Amino acid sequence: MVIELGDEISEDVHRKVKALSMRLAERPIPGMIEYVPAFTTVTVFYDPCLVLKEMGIRLTENKTLAPPSPYQQMCSLLKDTLTDIEAEADVPTRVIEIPVCYGEEFGPDLEFVAKHNGLTPEEVIRIHSEAEYLVYMIGFAPGFPYLGGMPEAIAAPRRPSPRLSIPAGSVGIAGKQTGVYPIETPGGWQLIGRTPLKLFVPDSDSPTLLTAGDHIRFRAISRHEYDEWKEGGE
Repeated sequence: MVIELGDEISEDVHRKVKALSMRLAERPIPGMIEYVPAFTTVTVFYDPCLVLKEMGIRLTENKTLAPPSPYQQMCSLLKDTLTDIEAEADVPTRVIEIPVCYGEEFGPDLEFVAKHNGLTPEEVIRIHSEAEYLVYMIGFAPGFPYLGGMPEAIAAPRRPSPRLSIPAGSVGIAGKQTGVYPIETPGGWQLIGRTPLKLFVPDSDSPTLLTAGDHIRFRAISRHEYDEWKEGGE
């Protein structure tokens, strides 16, 4: 089931998405398998058999009523869950700093992004690292953050031909968005730098560093700082 909480990407709609996600995490609906937050929606996956089992327990209390379908039951439970959701939309957030070594072999497309916008590479780095970004959702690859808040002054089109392999930690720009590749994967974003941080650690209790609702800032570091970070175990 897909719950639509708005029709545009905005911080207000995102707060509602985050609030509903927190409520589902704290008070799971019987029969729910998992929930997936996105830009404007929350998708709820459920097992009809588990819902029927729960309904069977409840129906013994009143056998005169015609039983609802699992879908109808989930609709009813989700409507109850959505009650006063806007009152809880002001959810706590984290601010996470991500160090980035910009340019050279870590940012082979930095020059292109600069020329595309009539800027110097140093200006692109300054603009990119001065902004604060909101993690709207995680997707595409495990731990990949879809960020809002990148200044249009450094927007750039995707590469005409995607790279077959992009190293984990690469920071890229595509259109009006910026993001960080958490694992090695193909991709067509313009690469401007790389972070020594691991955004995805599959054997950890919390495998993804970032979650929807986080605020992040990028901090420019030197190649020496990058190497020291890597040598120190990240």
